[in-house]
Amino acid sequence: MSNIFDKIAEDRIQEALRNGEFDNLPSQGKPINLDYWASLPAGIRAGYMLLKNAGFVPEEVQLLKDMETLREEMSSCPDQEERLAMQRKLQETQLKYNLISEYKKQKK
Repeated sequence: MSNIFDKIAEDRIQEALRNGEFDNLPSQGKPINLDYWASLPAGIRAGYMLLKNAGFVPEEVQLLKDMETLREEMSSCPDQEERLAMQRKLQETQLKYNLISEYKKQKK
């Protein structure tokens, strides 16, 4: 007989299915590529999963998101001075991204 934790987990999964909690998930119906996760040591894999689930991303990923947001804001900003300030911020962010990327390349 399976242990009690397996039974509890299975009951919770079945309940979630009945409640539709698995409906309309991102990438639903698409295969999951586990190659990347499988190549990581188990200790690192757990840490990465915790960070990912908590919404943390590597700094360079956040910088790319910030740059895209700045570009979008600049395109719709009517104030010339404000656009110039955003342009400077975009350049600073791009520089920081480039420095981090170059540093990581050199570490390899």
